[in-house]
Amino acid sequence: MYAAPPARNREAGILPAMLLTSSPLPGWPDTHPRGTVPIREAAGLLLPHDGGPVADLREQPARWALLTDVTAALRRGVPVLGWGSGAALLGRALGAQIHGSDGGLEWAALPRGAQVHTWACEVPLHWTQGRAVAWAAPELPEVVRADFLAALPGWADRTPGSPLEEVGGVPALEAVVTEFYTRARRDPLLGPVFAAHVQDWPAHLGRVTAFWVTLLGGDADRGPWRGNLNAAHAGLGVRGEHLRAWLALWETTARDLLPAPAAALLTARAQAMGARLGGRSSRQRA
Repeated sequence: MYAAPPARNREAGILPAMLLTSSPLPGWPDTHPRGTVPIREAAGLLLPHDGGPVADLREQPARWALLTDVTAALRRGVPVLGWGSGAALLGRALGAQIHGSDGGLEWAALPRGAQVHTWACEVPLHWTQGRAVAWAAPELPEVVRADFLAALPGWADRTPGSPLEEVGGVPALEAVVTEFYTRARRDPLLGPVFAAHVQDWPAHLGRVTAFWVTLLGGDADRGPWRGNLNAAHAGLGVRGEHLRAWLALWETTARDLLPAPAAALLTARAQAMGARLGGRSSRQRA
């Protein structure tokens, strides 16, 4: 009924064949409750019919959280299969208008760009949009289930949900920050600056990592960095040569530890930050 692209090899991004589900699904292979692993690490997300609300989610925090997860899955290229109320929720995540209420089954109008495979009067019963697969009725036909499972190997690649994911997540970022400061402390120009102003290195590394995590889109398990970039560097005696050395060392460290695209992203962000700090230093001298 719908085709997936050719499967990629593991180096290109094949993920474990774990299906996350918003409700228990006896008889499905490798299904686990939503939240067991990050959505980006799942083979797919299942939204079974549960009769829950879709159009009106006021005072429904759990339902809002589920809708947020569906949107995150779609943004990352995670396949999503929904039926019944799950199909309506999937349609809402794709911007479709929701019909039906007063205790009846809610259903989604056809999302923009979706393809209808089966109509039931005015209702798009079976539709797909990319890796989103919907069946509007509460009972999922075996053929729809089989087609979805068969398509999963070709849908194993993922789209990063944030710049932080593009560089490899918090572990990769922590490695770059730690190695950068190891090198910086040995640098003849930068080392004396850090020696004079940093007493608690574990705390400093934690603050710098938190700053970069926030700058690159944040992580759900970490609170955002709250501070002022210019104020944090005020009074350090940093001049243009320090900034140029910092940027060069950061770029070298990123290139040594990360794939080229991730290193380029970190370097570009550092250069933008350096431009802000450099502009502030110029204004102070003026």
